Amino acid sequence: MTAITAISGTIATTAMFGCERRAVLRLAIAAWAAAVAPCAHALKGPAQPQAKLSQAQSRAFQAWMLRIINAQLERGPTPRWQHRDCAGLVRFAVNEALSPHDAKWLRANGIGTDRRLPPELELTGEQTMLRNRWVQTGGQVGHFVTALALVQHNSRFIAREVSQAQAGDLLFFDQGAEQHLMVWMGARIAYHTGAVTPDDNGLRAVDIKHLMTWKDTRWQPVASNPNFAGIFRLSFLS
Repeated sequence: MTAITAISGTIATTAMFGCERRAVLRLAIAAWAAAVAPCAHALKGPAQPQAKLSQAQSRAFQAWMLRIINAQLERGPTPRWQHRDCAGLVRFAVNEALSPHDAKWLRANGIGTDRRLPPELELTGEQTMLRNRWVQTGGQVGHFVTALALVQHNSRFIAREVSQAQAGDLLFFDQGAEQHLMVWMGARIAYHTGAVTPDDNGLRAVDIKHLMTWKDTRWQPVASNPNFAGIFRLSFLS
């Protein structure tokens, strides 16, 4: 198995890099411009105002998101997670992090109460509407969103330097005909390859230092990599 297969399952070859790749990279360039020009809008967002979490709620959300992803890595994917690819991992972790984490939820997700758990988010009625509401391409709101639309319409650009990443941030890679998301977990990143076999659930966790020197340079999260669009943060976080 090559390094390309191991990290993403189904990756486009160099010959497939074309107009779609350039279009996605233009989004990243526009996002970078927004970082230095506050009046500019790098990524097109939802037409309607979106509820936001407070700083305390955002920190609790990030802690729950990482706990949920770690549970998938440690125990394997829960049957409750159905669409298993890179964007599906993010959607599942976000929706579950926004859920009430009562005893029933803990049992269903295989998270023991003996562990120290993050604080509850204590969401308002408006904030609960964030769950399973993704802005899709075209402005519709629904339960499903692609990797591209997830960053384009539901996140904000942070930087192309991983030193700026926080827990739960998204690393977005453009590989021509396909795009790929990884989740920043602190010392490591987590992702789903998009491919599932009887012997491989598709989940991966890679030390960030290892990824920075990955043999296939298209996957290195460094500013000099044209395939790395940057770090994105969910737009409802403070």
